[in-house]
Amino acid sequence: MIECKNIVKSYKAGDTETVVLKGVSFNIEKGEFIAIIGPSGSGKSTLMHILGALDKATSGEYLLGGKNMSQLSEDELADIRKNKIGFVFQSFNLLSRATALRNVMLPLVYAGMAREEREAKAREALKNSGLDEKYYDHRSNQLSGGQMQRVAIARALVNDPSIILADEPTGNLDTKTGEIVLSTFQELNEKKGHTIILITHEHDVAEHADRIIFVRDGLIVEDAKNPRKIIAGTLNYAD
Repeated sequence: MIECKNIVKSYKAGDTETVVLKGVSFNIEKGEFIAIIGPSGSGKSTLMHILGALDKATSGEYLLGGKNMSQLSEDELADIRKNKIGFVFQSFNLLSRATALRNVMLPLVYAGMAREEREAKAREALKNSGLDEKYYDHRSNQLSGGQMQRVAIARALVNDPSIILADEPTGNLDTKTGEIVLSTFQELNEKKGHTIILITHEHDVAEHADRIIFVRDGLIVEDAKNPRKIIAGTLNYAD
């Protein structure tokens, strides 16, 4: 599904060039649950933006479903973000005065879907995210952090994306609520077949994934399918 070949990303400020990613290569298969982990400044957030088609690599190739992202127009990239990738962010990014149902329906409104159909799809997405139906008509500012994150997950699911990209999705949640949200991701992966890419600096969060890609100083220093062994091992996961 995803192929990254020698991805380099640099930024220029005047005469100064900062290289954030220094030749990153890996593949992600359909249906995997992956955690990309690393300390602050490691390059994981930059990598997330490239994977989410929010930014382009300076050099190298990023292929999604066989398409080279660097060769696509902004309109084509926008279509991919809308239809193939569901985003879940730490800060939820919900409209505070809109109901849970309305927040989830919004991507379908922009897609021009008929009201009846978009409401049915939004309700299905909320159900799959695990939000109790009694909260569908609550405004998001009336919901708890965990409930808001479930609404955000439902919004990410509503267009039936092949990939869910979650950036520090438990960062604003207490431990118990965070575990519930992570269990939702696991269920979506195991029962619905969604490919989950989780960006985090928290070791206990990364342990929920089936595979860890550990980034440090713009390089992949570990890529393995035994998260607990990696985290408990000799690598220094300093934040």
